Amino acid sequence: MDHFQYRNGILHAEDVAIPVIAAAVGTPFYCYSTATMTRHYQVLADSLEGTEARICYAVKANSNQSVIRTMVELGAGADVISGGELRRALAAGASPDSIVFAGPGKTRDELMQALAADIYQFNVESEPELRLLSAVATDMGKVAPVSIRVNPDVDAGTHEKITTGRKQNKFGIPIGRAMEIFDLGATLPGLDLLGVAIHIGSQITDLAPFEEAFDRALKLVDELRLAGHDIRRCNLGGGLGIPYAGETPPSPAEYGRMVKRLTANRQLDLVLEPGRVLVGNAGILVARVIYEKHEGRRFIIIDAAMNDLIRPAMYDSWHDIVPVAEAGPGVPISEADVVGPICESGDTLAKARPLPPLAPDDLIAVRGAGAYGAVMASTYNSRALIPEVLVRGDQFAVIRPRQSIDDLLALDRPAPWLSPTLD
Repeated sequence: MDHFQYRNGILHAEDVAIPVIAAAVGTPFYCYSTATMTRHYQVLADSLEGTEARICYAVKANSNQSVIRTMVELGAGADVISGGELRRALAAGASPDSIVFAGPGKTRDELMQALAADIYQFNVESEPELRLLSAVATDMGKVAPVSIRVNPDVDAGTHEKITTGRKQNKFGIPIGRAMEIFDLGATLPGLDLLGVAIHIGSQITDLAPFEEAFDRALKLVDELRLAGHDIRRCNLGGGLGIPYAGETPPSPAEYGRMVKRLTANRQLDLVLEPGRVLVGNAGILVARVIYEKHEGRRFIIIDAAMNDLIRPAMYDSWHDIVPVAEAGPGVPISEADVVGPICESGDTLAKARPLPPLAPDDLIAVRGAGAYGAVMASTYNSRALIPEVLVRGDQFAVIRPRQSIDDLLALDRPAPWLSPTLD
């Protein structure tokens, strides 16, 4: 469920008409709904009531500080993948003792930054990382709280580029080596090995892979405890999918009930790292039609492009696309490719979609764009980054302004041996 609905034939974000926002900020732009984020978070949190579960929002899904702050005010911590995301989470008000630092390639500087902040936990993904963290923590006079991320070799049944729990993926330590790595970690200074972590992928639409992976992780917890390791936490990762193209993923409530069932009576502090499921359906990308082109196929050319939303080009992903002004009864519908202005055939947001006739300056909305949209945007073709807008009830605010071409050009520095250019 989301809070983007037609009222009197015009698409609204909560109580704000989309054309009102477009008139204020121009197009294209991202628009996020506070009510949708709140509902999704609350459903998950309610399903985990009675457990020692900590929800750490996966910042990589949407790292705008107002989005992070919305999650923090709902009670979430943060799951970060880089020093930059750590800075963002802290700047947005996340408490350091609610932040988990994950990712397979943390640098020495990033480890120092996180240790200085006294974060809740490091998810360590390799033996070299474990040794480096030990050395850095010892040099700083710190003790790093560590969960070892294990790779359970479970196929999540998701897209090849976002599956992370198979043995051929770069993530984590093979579960068969876990005991060896925990034994090693127990001998290294500056470490408190307190947990097991897993994460098997993203946009997972079936509970079975989760259950298989969680079962393997919990059995490992039992084995480690029997071997004398003081395991107090289990990080179950994230990855629950959302409906993009008719998928029927489990609800956050179903997911939460499964977590409670599998972890009952385990005496474990749980960490969950949801991202897409909290913000994906809470966002749309709004674009303006430049014109239609009819040359053997019907093309709707819009002012948004693959640099603004790369998911269709990168993952062949589906996003529902709807006109902001609802088509009336009897309006002819025909298939069209929705494309951007970039000189790449991959700059196609959708193919063969049933849409009404659209005139220049008509607005369209690309649904399900709240996750991995703005955060993956680029300035390819010297196209400036577009605004992000947050709605709450009948209010909206620009939470990232549109970048100007002057801003973009100012990032370049001329090499000193080149002749000066004319203004």
